[in-house]
Amino acid sequence: MITIDEAKRLAKKNLSAKRYEHVCNVRKLAVRMAEAHGADKDKAALAALLHDIAKELPKEKVLQIFEEHAIMAGNIVERPSSVWHGVAAAILAKTEYGVHDEEILSAIACHTTGKLHMTKLDKIIYLADMASLERTYQEAEELRREAMQDLDRTTIKGLGLSIEWLKAAGKAVDEQTLLAYAEQRAQYYG
Repeated sequence: MITIDEAKRLAKKNLSAKRYEHVCNVRKLAVRMAEAHGADKDKAALAALLHDIAKELPKEKVLQIFEEHAIMAGNIVERPSSVWHGVAAAILAKTEYGVHDEEILSAIACHTTGKLHMTKLDKIIYLADMASLERTYQEAEELRREAMQDLDRTTIKGLGLSIEWLKAAGKAVDEQTLLAYAEQRAQYYG
């Protein structure tokens, strides 16, 4: 399996400077969150470094990855194209970089949308991506702070904000986000 240092070099080589900065910021926040919530810091670091590895690939290349790995891709092409890069990154992590830890692969795949039955690592990567240091929207600092205290409540808040923003912009909300939001609320609030 790829090491954290190898993943960092891979990200630096394959991503724009701005995207690489984001990935490094996600890693820092994810590791801090893992420490705060008793999760594996190395898994958090690796998932963070690889979560956007397919973000800047041309659409044709992403579709090729899905075609070559149709079973792993599932129905992703039927979902909004803005979420494809997470699943593509998870496929690359497994097939090209030797990551076979399902917890890491899941966190990479659902980092944009959330999903049903989110693990602690899924929530950490989801929130670290949403609230990484270079994010300057109004709620980012609040999410960073709250995520250190209550991971579950902050995940609900993050999913809710994502749904709100997408609807306000007239964009499609991925079904996985809606399902994750409903499930997380039911589990947390009863």
